[in-house]
Amino acid sequence: MRSALPKVLHPIAGNSMLGHVIHSARQLDPQRIHVVIGHGAEAVRERLAADDLNFVLQDKQLGTGHAVAQAVPFIESDTVLILYGDVPLIEVETLQRLLKQAAPQQLGLLTVELDDPTGYGRIVRDAAGKVTAIVEQKDANEAERAITEGNTGILAVPFERLGDWMSRLSNNNAQGEYYLTDVIAMAVSDGLVVATEHPHDAMEVQGANDRKQLADLERHYQLRAARRLMAQGVTLRDPARFDVRGEVIIGRDVLIDINVILEGKVVIEDDVVIGPNCVIKDSTLRKGVVIKANSHIEGAILGEGSDAGPFARLRPGTVLEARAHVGNFVELKNAHLGEGAKAGHLTYLGDAEVGARTNIGAGTITCNYDGANKWKTVLGEDVFIGSNNSLVAPVDISAGATTAAGSTITQNVDKAQLAVGRARQKNIDGWKRPEKIKKS
Repeated sequence: MRSALPKVLHPIAGNSMLGHVIHSARQLDPQRIHVVIGHGAEAVRERLAADDLNFVLQDKQLGTGHAVAQAVPFIESDTVLILYGDVPLIEVETLQRLLKQAAPQQLGLLTVELDDPTGYGRIVRDAAGKVTAIVEQKDANEAERAITEGNTGILAVPFERLGDWMSRLSNNNAQGEYYLTDVIAMAVSDGLVVATEHPHDAMEVQGANDRKQLADLERHYQLRAARRLMAQGVTLRDPARFDVRGEVIIGRDVLIDINVILEGKVVIEDDVVIGPNCVIKDSTLRKGVVIKANSHIEGAILGEGSDAGPFARLRPGTVLEARAHVGNFVELKNAHLGEGAKAGHLTYLGDAEVGARTNIGAGTITCNYDGANKWKTVLGEDVFIGSNNSLVAPVDISAGATTAAGSTITQNVDKAQLAVGRARQKNIDGWKRPEKIKKS
């Protein structure tokens, strides 16, 4: 990876590779998850620490078998599922099928058919098709290297056998390491059946050892996510230009244009339209919401039929009620717009409560920060705020009030009043503009 970051912490779709593997493991309802850590151990522990994880330190990296052996003293389950921290796309359904193969006299092995199995251990079978061993590529002869069935390393094994097998591992091989793959030959020798399962998609078991492979995994993850959403009734203008980096709950007849990124937990109800180049993070879009091009929505709730953009920014704490409108170059932070309220253009509303049907003129800002504390602006229903207003919080503008264009409002405005907060205009006759001094 050529990176200071431990390999398993490199991200796929906004989560670390190891984070994806742990997420899949959790969905299997395990008794315990043991994470063997070595290089970058503290960084891994700090990033992923959780009550259901037991971190086991492998002081010396002496191979996959040695890694598993470090966890054996902590295992209490009847069946052990062995996964890899740099194989993030493994499907839960694949693992469920594999687990069904594990029994006291049988272990489950996940293998994959590859056009080019270079780098993979080869699955050796006898004339009857039964698995007899796994041979690592560096130890394989010419005939074994011609085998196209590769070992993924993912196993489901009976625990009562695992400790014995770990104690019998040898490092007498080309790498001088303790191979977990040697367990297969031991199982066969002990009279166990090696039952194989296969992923539906070879990319499920693909790891990442460099940035190109990481990018390949990212794009495959995104295309897989896109296919799932389209199956739910979502129209994607171009599935290759769409990213999911979190959890998405989505309705039907949703239209998403190109270069849209969904991050964190996003809820999108029916009939929502999202324009191109938008980022939606940790937000809820109710039925019929329209997000226009180049908008950034984070930590916001948009009510039914509301719209935002183009070039709108809704920051955490923003709530738009039904049919509220936020236009181009408008920024909201911790602001609540009532039903049918409008902020059409070139506006900043921070720490604000805006009543139903209130109209915010262009160029308006709430002056919510005094250098030490944040203060709130409250606008009642049916208020009209003229263009280019500065609303200096704390200030309360009551229902039906109007503020004149170009005003700085520093005092409360009562119901149905007109507030004018600007200097009186003065026109000077005979005014001559300054002239540019000519250089000698």
